[in-house]
Amino acid sequence: MSDPNASILDEEALDWLVRVSFGTAGPDEFAAWRARSPAHERAARAAEALWRDIGHTATAAEFSRHEFSRHEFSRREAARGRLPHLPAGAMRRGIDRRPGHLGRRAVMTGAMAASAAALVASSGVFGPLAGLAADHATRPGERREVALPDGSMAMLNTATALSVRFTAAERRIVLTAGEAFFAVAKDPDRPFVVAARGGETRAVGTAFAVRTDGDEVRVTVSEGIVEVTAAAGLPVRLIAGQGAGYGGAGSQPLPQQVNEAAATAWRRGKLIFNQRPLVEVAAEMSRYRPGRVVVANPDLERLPVTGVFELDDQDAMLRAIEQALPVRVLNLPLLTVLR
Repeated sequence: MSDPNASILDEEALDWLVRVSFGTAGPDEFAAWRARSPAHERAARAAEALWRDIGHTATAAEFSRHEFSRHEFSRREAARGRLPHLPAGAMRRGIDRRPGHLGRRAVMTGAMAASAAALVASSGVFGPLAGLAADHATRPGERREVALPDGSMAMLNTATALSVRFTAAERRIVLTAGEAFFAVAKDPDRPFVVAARGGETRAVGTAFAVRTDGDEVRVTVSEGIVEVTAAAGLPVRLIAGQGAGYGGAGSQPLPQQVNEAAATAWRRGKLIFNQRPLVEVAAEMSRYRPGRVVVANPDLERLPVTGVFELDDQDAMLRAIEQALPVRVLNLPLLTVLR
């Protein structure tokens, strides 16, 4: 049986770490708390391990790649009098940058601030970074329909960014982040193409969804026929009720039968899971909320989750998971821990 006092200490340590990382508490205060007893120190070390893991994600890597461009954007806008300019790395509090003065506390503070920066980036409070240059973008949890110039309709799912590139010969959509469903108006002379991660999905008059997950893309067809072509490969034809993926390892897309209603249930404000591992459910929930949902205990990651949940009431979803599984939910700023 687990020690309830240890569990309370773990939660206190996480709370301290969040407050220090976001500057609402000082490192000295946290150090004093952890020095109270060996149990406090063990809880602090466990919290630090979890906090560091937040930075080891694809989203964190994307944040790092874009940090310089975001800094340059801020600098230019500040020069125009539109934004106050903060130097790159301004989030890192209390670090002496003189040579030879990066002690353990400075290193830990910097690492915690980096994890906090990654968490803010992955929370997507302001939507995906790609949305800064996109024609249309949504924030986490937002879904929105967009009428396209040809009479087609695009429904953007959470944290999605896309741009419209229509010409006299082709109707092209560039999906740079997230997921969108397209109901395409018929126009045999101008194919409708969705470009994502180096590949293309081509249709004339049909309905289908395209989703990006890191470097991978998943296409699901609801009506009609589409052709999917990876960056280096031959076109693959999909019919209604089929799906295919490409990217990641660079494999050729292969048609598969899919549960189209479940895959596009987000259009109706639902999330549907059938024996999905808890770790995958947590990742899916993270797409729809300003913050991340993480499974802190590896022993819980493969627990199966089945149910139909309301996208707009994720608190109810977390309560249902907590009641159905041996899981406790800990809510922190921008972070929900399942443990």
